[in-house]
Amino acid sequence: MKLDLLVIAVHPDDAELGSAGTILSLVAQGKKVGIVDLTRGELGTRGTPEIRLQEAAAAAKILGLSARENMNFRDGFFRNDEEHQLALMAAIRKYQPEIVIANAITDRHPDHGRASSLIGDACFYSGLRQIKTVDNLGADATGEAQEAWRPKVVYHLIQDRYIKPDFIVDISDFYEKKQESLLAYKSQFYDPNSNEPMSYIASKEFMEFLRARAEEFGHVIGVKYGEGFTVDRTIGVKNIFDLI
Repeated sequence: MKLDLLVIAVHPDDAELGSAGTILSLVAQGKKVGIVDLTRGELGTRGTPEIRLQEAAAAAKILGLSARENMNFRDGFFRNDEEHQLALMAAIRKYQPEIVIANAITDRHPDHGRASSLIGDACFYSGLRQIKTVDNLGADATGEAQEAWRPKVVYHLIQDRYIKPDFIVDISDFYEKKQESLLAYKSQFYDPNSNEPMSYIASKEFMEFLRARAEEFGHVIGVKYGEGFTVDRTIGVKNIFDLI
């Protein structure tokens, strides 16, 4: 299945936190979007890896994803090395996305920046035909040799720590649906009835912060809600009227 956009992020819920509004907007336009989670988030304070996978599947339905996979890398202990790059290259070549969105280049959680480097490197190496991979990801894996594929561009989420965005997507029509996708992760986010240990992202204040961040980014471009992204290289457009 060829995708228009593939979001690759280290923890289940990273993609939703940083780009659910953008995903929903693209799906509404008829684009095919998928998510590849690198880990099951097994080091998280709340929930279990099994619960996280169930929650990720529920969020995928809300977002209208065409595909969602989990690489089962070790949470906290994956590395940007040959083994992990080759595994991720197989995923990139399987879905042949035009655009990849990756984790923030640097952030409060050290996994985010490390994942960003891994994803960026894998996207580049995926375009080299002398590096061989086979389709071995997911229940529909064929085991066949894959063709080289390099996404046209890699964008990066802005996650916990503020980074000045290079561009902002208007998600005003989709913020409430984004919130619904986040609440699919019942074990992770604010629930006054939960008996789980408190965590940084499980507080009521964290959910308020997310809305405030979206309002701030929206304000910058003159809309209600926005999601910001950074780029590795300068963005080009054919028509300046595509910009708002």
